[in-house]
Amino acid sequence: MCGPGDDGFDGEAADLEAGIWVRGEDYLSGWRDAREAAAKLGDALRLVGVETAGVRLRAASGADGSGVVRLELSAASAREVAMLARVTAARLGRVSGILSLDAPEGNGR
Repeated sequence: MCGPGDDGFDGEAADLEAGIWVRGEDYLSGWRDAREAAAKLGDALRLVGVETAGVRLRAASGADGSGVVRLELSAASAREVAMLARVTAARLGRVSGILSLDAPEGNGR
């Protein structure tokens, strides 16, 4: 996932006017770090079977130059990721009364 369109995940060009740029801040390193993290996240989502058409990952830099990964999901993909998180939590023994595998969909949990 090194560039837009090369892996099925929808990329987006950098919005250079989305924030204030500070002279001397190393935004490029942060963006590179975020790009690598987004690629790893995209690979992991693909490995567990999340439909790539419903996922959008975007690397950016924060105001302080740190890397930021923005994740946008379709409703169907969000439910799929939520289910995968619940299954993983159950396997790790981290399921609490709030996070239940039996919780009906659409109740905000």
